[in-house]
Amino acid sequence: MSERVVVAMSGGVDSSVAAALLVEAGCEVIGVTLRLAGDASRCCSLDDAEDARRVAERLGIRFYVADYAAAFRREVMEPWADAYLAGRTPIPCVACNQRFKFRHLLERARALGAGVVATGHYARVERDATSGALRLRRGADAAKDQSYFLFDLGPEQLARIRFPVGALRKDEVRARARALGLATAEKPESQEICFVPGGDHAAVVEALRPGAAPGAGDVVDESGRVVGRHGGIHRLTVGQRRGLGIALGERVFVKSIDAAANRVTVAPAASLGARGARLSAVSWVAGRPPDGALRARVRVRHRHAGAEATVEPAAGGGARIAFDEAVTAVTPGQAAVFYDGDDVLGGGWIDEALA
Repeated sequence: MSERVVVAMSGGVDSSVAAALLVEAGCEVIGVTLRLAGDASRCCSLDDAEDARRVAERLGIRFYVADYAAAFRREVMEPWADAYLAGRTPIPCVACNQRFKFRHLLERARALGAGVVATGHYARVERDATSGALRLRRGADAAKDQSYFLFDLGPEQLARIRFPVGALRKDEVRARARALGLATAEKPESQEICFVPGGDHAAVVEALRPGAAPGAGDVVDESGRVVGRHGGIHRLTVGQRRGLGIALGERVFVKSIDAAANRVTVAPAASLGARGARLSAVSWVAGRPPDGALRARVRVRHRHAGAEATVEPAAGGGARIAFDEAVTAVTPGQAAVFYDGDDVLGGGWIDEALA
């Protein structure tokens, strides 16, 4: 009997080809589009659902649309807004993956008689030849690798997840889509957060939490001297330079954000480096923390190449990172993800950059 797989079909070329590859492999494939952020979204809109439906028809597979808009607002969008108001810089894609593609979708897969879900993520799940343990690995296309956003997947989830395009380059994916005549073959991809069309995150924060923004506050230098005013901490992030409206005779960047005091500290680039970080809610791909400190390459944002560091697990599910050399823009709210070569070891949320 062929394996029954539910594919999260976003209406883009990656998930379309993921479904096609599984059909070619002899799986019984069911396509599901998750309606998440509504029609203002740059993905998962009605148009995207229609594109996914056209692909499903071309492939001859069953297709459904599942409306999770209310849950998505509650579980992803509102916590994202709250994080900005707390002076952090959140990553909604991690919560979206964990809660919707790898929890809600797995539940729906069970209801459809499927034990496995698949997505169009550029990542790989492989079994270690010696230990038999499942490993989460970078996608083969380094420019498209999305493993950073998947660090909190554990062994039980990895056993039920497939990433069919993870071993392909983006140009190979598009070539497959063209050869199969899929409607999404030339569809452009968005680099924005799906529910922040146009990139104006501050406006979305204000719409989600009306009246909650603290308003204008002081901008200070490292000595505490007031050097300007900001229009709201939710408009700024650590490492930002543009839009500060401050002339100090040298280029300055946001070094830290104090939400309680509604105050932003700026500093020249030379002062932005951090030698360490304190993390919370650390997840380990192996399902448990290591017995002691380990060496890893740590990425502190999606486009970060990574920095060599020592990672030491801490009580309460946290960890402390000590970088070999100072790293700039270590930002509370972002994820620090640990790698051993192409293998993802785990990761956690940055609470504090350490000097």
